[in-house]
Order: sequence, then C-alpha cells, then structure tokens
Amino acid sequence: MRQFSVAHLAALAVLLLGSTVAILGPRRHPGRWVRWAAWLLAGAIFAGWAGEYVADVVEGTWSVKYTLPLQLTDAVSLAAILALLTRRQLFVELLYFWAFSASLQAVLTPDLSNTFPDVFYFTYFLYHVGSIVAACLLVFGCRRYPRPGAMWRVYGLTLGWAAVAGLGDLITGGNYMYLSSKPVHNSLLNVMGPWPVYIVASAAIGLIMFLALNAIARAVQRHDIGTGVSGPAGLRPAASARTGSV
Repeated sequence: MRQFSVAHLAALAVLLLGSTVAILGPRRHPGRWVRWAAWLLAGAIFAGWAGEYVADVVEGTWSVKYTLPLQLTDAVSLAAILALLTRRQLFVELLYFWAFSASLQAVLTPDLSNTFPDVFYFTYFLYHVGSIVAACLLVFGCRRYPRPGAMWRVYGLTLGWAAVAGLGDLITGGNYMYLSSKPVHNSLLNVMGPWPVYIVASAAIGLIMFLALNAIARAVQRHDIGTGVSGPAGLRPAASARTGSV
C-alpha cells in the first residue's frame, strides 16, 4: 500500500478521531459506558489480530517463516487486549510504551502489500490503530499513568521480546522484528545504516522514544494534579492496580 494514499489517509483519520474520543470521552463523561467501550475495543483488536492469521490460513499464505506471532506488534495487541479487559497496570504500561512507538510507526509507515478493500487492509489497521486508541483511552482518558520505573521495565521486556524474535529468525529463516533485514516499504530503519548497525541504532532510538513518552505521561499527570484532578477516571481501578501489583 502506498504511503499517504487515500486508503492510508483514511486509516490515519480514523486513528485521529478514535484517539480524540478515547481521551476526551472518559474525562468529560466518565461512567459505565467506558468499561463497555473498553471491552468492545478489546474485541475489535482481537478480531483484527486473530483475523489476520485466519486469513493467512484461508488464503494458504501462513508459514512459520512469515506468520508466527513474533512481531512486536503481536505483543502490543496482546497487551492491549489484556489491559482493556483486566486494567492491570503492567499491561497498561506495556501498551502505552509499545503502542506509541511500534504501533504508531506501523501506522505511519505501513509495511502492507494489500490495500482497501482487501481483508488484510482491515485486519492490519484494526489491531494497529486499535492498540493506539486503547493506549489513549487507558492512559490519557482514564488517567492510568505509568508508575515510576515503568519505562525501564518495559524497555527490558522489549529487549527480551527481541531476543525471542531473533531466535525465531534463526530457526525459521524469517525476518521477525526486521532483525534480519530492513522492511521493503518506507521505515525509519531505512535511514539507520546497514545491518546490523540499524539494529543497535533502533534500540537507541527506541530508548529515546521511551524517555520522551515517559516525560509526556509525567507532564500530563502533573497537569491533572495541578488542576485538582487525580486518580483513574472512567474505569474503576482493579484491586491489583490500587496496590501497585500486577
């Protein structure tokens, strides 16, 4: 799919609209509807994520080399579903840092051969856009901000997931998380040098992005406290969130 084509711009418009509603809705009109919206969003993300694998099987394109759930966006989708359904703080933190880095990059520079109205167009954007909207809903809409130290925990888990993906690449000959080669379509990786330099560079840039995201969350949280607003909104916190456990 061509970047910034009509089909791509339509997906970006949905992202903008969905994110706006996800942030402003719970803040201005908290209530039980937010929980129902979270469940529906979790179902939509699961439908897109699982539906893509079903479509691969139906079309005969599924293979261990290309379609194992080893991309970081697979982890984002799982974290989004669990965060929306359980509201456990660790899942919310994973979703926040992953969605606004990996998923946002995937939406802005889609590595997608199919375009509208192909089924893969809908599955791809459903779980990528859905994860970003879920992060907006839980973190900025419901004010479930990352805990101190969350950034480093998520960064460590990201490196761990990359190690698993790298092992998968060695076993299958695949290119999960683009650890073997750069994507064909436009990507930030294309300006980070040759292999394996771009892997180290992407890890460094990922850390910078996490630092920026952490600063943004802290700034918004301080603003809420300064205006007399604190604590989760829209969704009542689960018991584990109140105690800080996962």
